[in-house]
Amino acid sequence: MKILYALQATGNGHITRANELVPIFKKHARVDVLVSGTESSLKLNFNVKYKFKGLSFVFGKRGGISFFHTIRKVNFIRLFIDIWNLKLDDYDLILTDFEPISAWTAKLQNKKAFALSHQYALLNENVPMIKKLSFIHKLILKFYAPVKEGFGFHFTEYDKNIFFPIISKNVRRLKPKIKDHYAIYLPAYSVKKLKKIFTKLNNFNFHIFSKEVNERVLHKNLTLEPINSKIFSISMASSLGIICGAGFETPAEAIYLKKKLLVIPMKNQFEQKCNAFALEELGYKVIPKLNKTKIENWLKIKEYPTLNYKHNSFEVVEKVLLHYIKTLDRVAILKQSN
Repeated sequence: MKILYALQATGNGHITRANELVPIFKKHARVDVLVSGTESSLKLNFNVKYKFKGLSFVFGKRGGISFFHTIRKVNFIRLFIDIWNLKLDDYDLILTDFEPISAWTAKLQNKKAFALSHQYALLNENVPMIKKLSFIHKLILKFYAPVKEGFGFHFTEYDKNIFFPIISKNVRRLKPKIKDHYAIYLPAYSVKKLKKIFTKLNNFNFHIFSKEVNERVLHKNLTLEPINSKIFSISMASSLGIICGAGFETPAEAIYLKKKLLVIPMKNQFEQKCNAFALEELGYKVIPKLNKTKIENWLKIKEYPTLNYKHNSFEVVEKVLLHYIKTLDRVAILKQSN
């Protein structure tokens, strides 16, 4: 059996899942990897056969996605050429973690493809969904990486084909010693903006991680750190709580570590709005934007919800492969009946 595992590299969640799942899939099949997109701070732990520019969202410095810079960066002609030229004849199964080139190519070449992404879970009717999800956002969810069937990941198992988050090995191995700081990862905000807000909360200490920082800097009650997944994980594990965007990976790791959690969804990012809505339903605190008073109120909270996440990577791979075998059986039965 030969599998193409495709992922987009916007954000870190897709890469974390791939680093956990691909080695397990390789125990059962030959696996090639396709990556498109940019903006991730993590690295893949294995070779990549196909690398495309793809379609990535660009973050602004005011708490949101910059649609102007996103459109400017997209080469639609190159995107269509990559979709047209990618050959999938050698593969029995395409697994796509919200990656558009592989999904569209599989659709055009009528190849068996499963979604394996957080975004696929958002299409499930059992998942809590904001009422103001626009028609355009629904179209993006359905047609950015169109796949008819698959498996999703979410903060809790809303349905039989939705798994708990994949937590990286590095985070699972942590044995934290609680210190006196809060860990902050808000990549859509500039360091200038973050310093302005958090230096005013001078009764608390904060570790702020940003791609704008090149080396560790101590500033009043702040420790400014460059992006480093290992150091960030250690800071999270030893923190009193975590303030982050409403992406998927960081809130999931905070929940796994049983941390107090405050999320601030990125502007113009419907997926983060959906995540924030789901987290709020589960009892976690959400605020729409940086606000000193609301953050200060959250810092004073003593009680907060907790969830128990299990190590589920092997379960995910097993269910995906069993589902693939069942689809082959259905095809065989249909051929016999004809």
